[in-house]
Amino acid sequence: MNLVEKFYKKRYNLEIMDLLKKLEDCAKRYETVKEQILDPALVKDQKKYKDVMRENNYLSELCELYEEYKKILNGIEDDKKIITEEDDADMKEMAREELKTLEEEQPKMEERIKMKLIPPDPLDEKNIILEIRSAAGGDEASLFVRDLWEMYCHLAERKGWKTETMEAQETEVGGFNKIVTSISGKFVYGTLRWESGVHRVQRVPQTESQGRLQTSTATVAVLPEAEETEIDIKPDDVRVDVMRAGGPGGQCVNTTDSAVRLTHIPTGIVVIQQDEKSQIKNKAKAWRVLRARLFELEESKKNAERADARKSMVGSGARSEKIRTYNFPQDRVTDHRINYSAHNLPGFMMGNMDDMLDALNVYAKEEQLKADVSELGA
Repeated sequence: MNLVEKFYKKRYNLEIMDLLKKLEDCAKRYETVKEQILDPALVKDQKKYKDVMRENNYLSELCELYEEYKKILNGIEDDKKIITEEDDADMKEMAREELKTLEEEQPKMEERIKMKLIPPDPLDEKNIILEIRSAAGGDEASLFVRDLWEMYCHLAERKGWKTETMEAQETEVGGFNKIVTSISGKFVYGTLRWESGVHRVQRVPQTESQGRLQTSTATVAVLPEAEETEIDIKPDDVRVDVMRAGGPGGQCVNTTDSAVRLTHIPTGIVVIQQDEKSQIKNKAKAWRVLRARLFELEESKKNAERADARKSMVGSGARSEKIRTYNFPQDRVTDHRINYSAHNLPGFMMGNMDDMLDALNVYAKEEQLKADVSELGA
């Protein structure tokens, strides 16, 4: 037992002791990481360098909370001592007021620390491939796909993210049967990772002449985009076919062999890319999507292996899971996984969805914290 543990053991209960022990271990790890950063050889390994810098930033923030928490605990102890030992009435009254404030701050700080003790997922920093497809509802479903796509584009614009359309299958009514977009920027996957699933809309569609309410659905898939070095694809495992693009397009699109189809033989995954006039550009985009899908497949296998211990009640993110309803007559959007509803649906569809996204991420962390309760001493 080190001096820190001995010092706090005399004063605090086991729960706080466990929390302090965890924080002290993190503080020691922080010192080790800071020494690693000073090693000139670290920059030669870019992957390791990124991992170390990510851990350094995480531990730095955690240690700041640790220092604030110790000040609160020490302040509580000092105020109690003044109240019991000091003769001056004014001093006692000031100590009582400060003690009340600190005792209110303590549980709030403990919750912040417990949430922060969950290490960030390295995937959270990744860019994404966003796939939105129409499901039930015909033309109205395709229009809903366009609405969802525009919603995420508005969000990306607000956050300063970059978007690039990879594939778009337009419909005659102005919607999309399918649209694939890459979104790059800071903390994209970490923000949108829980958007995967079935999204349901309830409204009177533009295609309905008699004003009847209709329910339609679309599926959303958020795939972390993998770098070439992160997923090993053997050339012999992929069949590459070129063909003329189908559907609406310009003269060059439909008269040249610009479309590319990649078939990953071991998994059966097929990617078709035809939006660009250039076969080279279509092939490059197709490979990006294929890497993302294979990366997602590998991550799904890893998650399945630790599902019992690390299952979040937010949901699996499977496309078959109905996650959210957009009810236009009631001006309401409801996420069924966390029973969270927001109003001002037009604003939400313009990308003002931060409160919903924050609630999902907080809930996911809370559930992970429960799964890790024995480890974190919570």
